[in-house]
Amino acid sequence: MADARAAVSATKVLPPRPPHRYLSRHRLIDGIEASVAAGRGFVLVSAPAGSGKSTLINGWLDANDRPSGWLQVDEGDDDPIRFWSGVASSLQTHVPGIGEAIGSAIGDGLDAVVAAMVNTLSSVGGEVVLVIDDYHLISNDDVHDSVERLVAQRPANCIVVVSTRLDPPFRLGRLRVRDQITEIRAADLRFNVDEAAWLLDADVAGLGNDDVRRLADRTEGWAAGLVLASLSMRGGDDAAQFVASFHGDDHLVADYLSDEFLDSVDRAERQRLLDVSVLERLSGPLIDEVCGTDDGTIWLDSLAASNQLVIALDRTGTWYRFHHLLRDLLRVELVRSSPQRSAELHAAAGRWHAESGDLMAAVEHLIEAGCMVEAADIVADNATKLLNVGRTYTVTRYIERLGDLVDEHEGLAIVHGWVSFVTGRFAEAERALDVARRLDVDGVDTGLIQSLTAMIHLAKGDVAAGLRAVEEQAPTTEPTHPMVLGGVRVMGGRFDEARPFLAQANEMAAGRPDHFVAAVTPVFEAVAEIEQGRAGAARDLAEAALAYAEEHRISEAPQLALAHSVIARTDDDGASAVPAALRGVQLARRSPENVMLTYALASAADVAFDHADTNAEHLLGEARAIVDRCVDPGIAGRYLARVESRHGLAERVTSDEFVEELSDRELAVLRYLPSQLSQREIASELYVSLNTVKTHCKAIYRKLGVDGRKPAVQAARDHGLL
Repeated sequence: MADARAAVSATKVLPPRPPHRYLSRHRLIDGIEASVAAGRGFVLVSAPAGSGKSTLINGWLDANDRPSGWLQVDEGDDDPIRFWSGVASSLQTHVPGIGEAIGSAIGDGLDAVVAAMVNTLSSVGGEVVLVIDDYHLISNDDVHDSVERLVAQRPANCIVVVSTRLDPPFRLGRLRVRDQITEIRAADLRFNVDEAAWLLDADVAGLGNDDVRRLADRTEGWAAGLVLASLSMRGGDDAAQFVASFHGDDHLVADYLSDEFLDSVDRAERQRLLDVSVLERLSGPLIDEVCGTDDGTIWLDSLAASNQLVIALDRTGTWYRFHHLLRDLLRVELVRSSPQRSAELHAAAGRWHAESGDLMAAVEHLIEAGCMVEAADIVADNATKLLNVGRTYTVTRYIERLGDLVDEHEGLAIVHGWVSFVTGRFAEAERALDVARRLDVDGVDTGLIQSLTAMIHLAKGDVAAGLRAVEEQAPTTEPTHPMVLGGVRVMGGRFDEARPFLAQANEMAAGRPDHFVAAVTPVFEAVAEIEQGRAGAARDLAEAALAYAEEHRISEAPQLALAHSVIARTDDDGASAVPAALRGVQLARRSPENVMLTYALASAADVAFDHADTNAEHLLGEARAIVDRCVDPGIAGRYLARVESRHGLAERVTSDEFVEELSDRELAVLRYLPSQLSQREIASELYVSLNTVKTHCKAIYRKLGVDGRKPAVQAARDHGLL
């Protein structure tokens, strides 16, 4: 089934195949060509369904030799990451490096994506056409804004074509004033009498010129109306009588479809047409699965050959779709005549897509079928893969569509927690964790709950709380869990404790495989190595992590930031070290994790000072600002203090050795320092005075060779006192 899934994906970036009988509309094609040649390189084709928009654009592309990319939009493209990844895929054959450029920029926001696309397109020698079909399905303002920005900034060699039923929310007036837009409207797309005669196959149908003119007038030249008229006339004896009774507006055409077209086929054929209308894309095997037939491929080929409202999506005749008008009308009839069957068909389609690996289609069908728990299971099982490649919007959309189930489905509650975490909404993440703990009565997901709890603490800058969260043993069912168990310990300076967890994560990731964990785990190992003075081993691990990530197309993951930081710190060449360090900061900024960002900033500042880079003090200041609002920044705070000291920006250096052993009373106070308790609150806990706690704290700092509470916590941790 894997090949079937690949074929469905491929149809999004291929222009639909022209119908068996295709009319080249030279009057429109020549008009578009002349307008584009005059510099109006944004082409807007805006007209109702059934007007012939896609067919016209396809004909224009065939009439010239420009390389082109075609993106067939669907509802899932409301996710900006998915939309722009689709754009990159559509152009990758003709624009070298477009996929890498957009992939590298996605994490920095949509402005960066548009800039990367403009720069890459500018480097191509000749003209390139980007077609975005069915743009009316986009409702996300972020996508609208970024596409409008591309239209405004497009290089002269790029022609952008948008096909839509509704005008996009762009500032079209500005484009008109600047003479930058070519517009094709419903009035332009109307078929004249000669074109209508060809479409109706008038000679074969026995239609005279007056009959054709009358049909063209009654349909107002609407392509779908003429096609449906042609379908309705098949098998009829009196063409003149048909013409006299036919009305061409969309409402009456819908009636005609029900009363004439569907009534003209036998009962089994009618039922199969209604059944397959639940599918967005059609293939023989999928039809057989949904309808319980064994001749789906033959039936589909025959239908496409005789019906211009069945559109081929590839050149092999494997995948098709119904014209939107026909599909919508069939669906209305299916729901009206058999609502329960509609749900059953969606469920069958969802399970077929799930088995074939097309998870998004599976979830959509299962939700339509009302199989919410089944859909939630798929989302929960695959959310990590989507989140690891930045598809946060898609996962969030599914959570919203599954509604109240998020409070009753354990896996979905955990996913909700992770999504809230990666978007920086920590309070919401913690509420989702409370739900997950309530539902996890068997302890099956304890490991994932524990991992997320620890990561929230790290993101908020409280390593001590993160370490407390991972103290209890929990079953490691997912490779993410041991990676986090080891990673938290690394950021807390417990390198020996971290080692077996990271080894387990590597082993589990290789067995799955889980490419994200396989790439990120060596980053934690690299940090542990460099913190222990083994620079060579650290660099080897960091380079291996980045090479693996590049191979598996996840090199933009924020969690790879510190691999770049380690490479920068082990590189003596400023020309490569400083960019590597800044790349680490760039990736770390995409994550809400304060500890990781602090470490990346401190590394960048360290390298920048070594190579006299002017950004050094700014980077250091930003790192210090983050540390000052953290409860316990762990090794990031310690490393920052060393950078400040090494470059003459701090009064004293953190000592690696005891100045003097701590007393029992000092140790008692020390155990409270990783908490958020104030000195007054610590005094209350120990039943001593505030002055006593202050005295003990001063002694602790002096004996550990540090100058404050946060460095004392990490120093004590390094010496095994915490």
